[in-house]
Amino acid sequence: MSDEIKKVATRQSYGEALAELGDQYPDLVVLDADLANATKTGIFQKKFPDRHIDCGIAEADMTGIAAGLATCGKIPFISSFAMFASGRNFEQVRNSIGYPHLNVKIGATHAGITVGEDGASHQCMEDLALMRTIPGMTVVCPSDDVETKAAVKAALDMQGPFYMRTSRAATPVINDRPDYKFELGKGILLKDGKDITIVATGVEVNYALEAAKMLEADGTSVRVINIHTIKPLDEDIILKAASETGKIFTVEEATIIGGLGSAVAELTAEKHPVEVHRIGMKDVFGESGTWSGLLEKYELDGKGIYGQIKNML
Repeated sequence: MSDEIKKVATRQSYGEALAELGDQYPDLVVLDADLANATKTGIFQKKFPDRHIDCGIAEADMTGIAAGLATCGKIPFISSFAMFASGRNFEQVRNSIGYPHLNVKIGATHAGITVGEDGASHQCMEDLALMRTIPGMTVVCPSDDVETKAAVKAALDMQGPFYMRTSRAATPVINDRPDYKFELGKGILLKDGKDITIVATGVEVNYALEAAKMLEADGTSVRVINIHTIKPLDEDIILKAASETGKIFTVEEATIIGGLGSAVAELTAEKHPVEVHRIGMKDVFGESGTWSGLLEKYELDGKGIYGQIKNML
């Protein structure tokens, strides 16, 4: 691989996608909770000032406003840090968006430990688990710039509640290739292998590929699957991997309770029991530190994933 790997924070991709798609979708309106500079919805605001609403530090109010706009035919995207968009806001998302199944999209930025120095209070590990539990909610965790922009377009083209988590840290662009195709609910086979499967989501997809290279060097044939849509989960690609490779290792920058790992374990337990190991945050809160240092400490970088899988094997 080249030393000049393009890196983009997926929150940046999110803001750019909204601005790029604004003309194509005149009903798109964007709401933010006094964080437009951080969530990058300010890019949309600059281009479409009349279609951007700053609701102040009031996520619950923002959600209610978005629900009202959706009943009038608008396509609202609401934005805040994942900790607030999913955590502080859970009841409003459940009752005002999920229960009436309204066409509201949630763009949650600054998720996981890659928020870094903001510390444990802002490092949301629980959002994938929380949003998975809401009936009818689509839950997406894109791996890079290309995937994030494709996910925003897919959100605008679908009907119903949609949650997407993006990160603060700049991450490598891994999907910039002619054959890349994004489809909600469909996983992507990034690398084939016959001994084990790594199923990853979000920023961890890149690190899963790094770990796979190290494992291959040790003689283990590794299949790598990118699951950008946590819900609905691509059952076919997971069950095929379970059948053909046996052991599955899931990797996510989130709690292993209720997120991607749980979704894969639930599916395989019911339909094709195999050994599933969940790699992620193990029932702990994060802490303040550089994002790269935190990934290393919690063994969620390439070397850490490699080490965890070697120990389990």
